[in-house]
Order: sequence, then C-alpha cells, then structure tokens
Amino acid sequence: MKIITKGWLAALLITTCLGLSSPLLAQQVAPININTADAALLEELPGIGPSRAEAIIQERETNGEFTSADDLTRVSGIGNATVEGLKDQIEF
Repeated sequence: MKIITKGWLAALLITTCLGLSSPLLAQQVAPININTADAALLEELPGIGPSRAEAIIQERETNGEFTSADDLTRVSGIGNATVEGLKDQIEF
C-alpha cells in the first residue's frame, strides 16, 4: 500500500512541477531590430551565424536600412526560406 501511495505522490509532484513550468518555457522573446542590432544580437537569430550577421550589418551600412523582412534577401546567403523563418523574430 505504501509503495503505491509513494508512486502516486511522485507522479503528482512531477505533474505539478511541469504544469507550473510551462508558462515560463513559453515566454515570448522580443523581436530583434535588424537596423540597430549588433552582430552578437543578430547571431541569436536562427540561421544567422557570425558571417551572416556581419553581412547584414555591411549591407545596411552600404545600401541603407531594411524596411521589410524580404529586404534581407539582399544579403548574400539569405534566401526566402531563411526570411520566412525570421519574420516573427525581427522588426524594423
């Protein structure tokens, strides 16, 4: 009888902990402004490593600010698939 009670208590404890942690795991992250972010911040975006981050900065310094996500295709190595993955995580 005690073994069954301990098992149910452990399951209840685990379920409660998971239920309380879910809102913390689902927190929204503020979008990154492509026109003001430094290389380190840009690298936090999926698919953007050090070389692409530097390319984004170089492109905006050379040809002006980005006005839409689609403008990122001006950067070598960033295509439509990457842009689609970034749309919810960037701002201008």
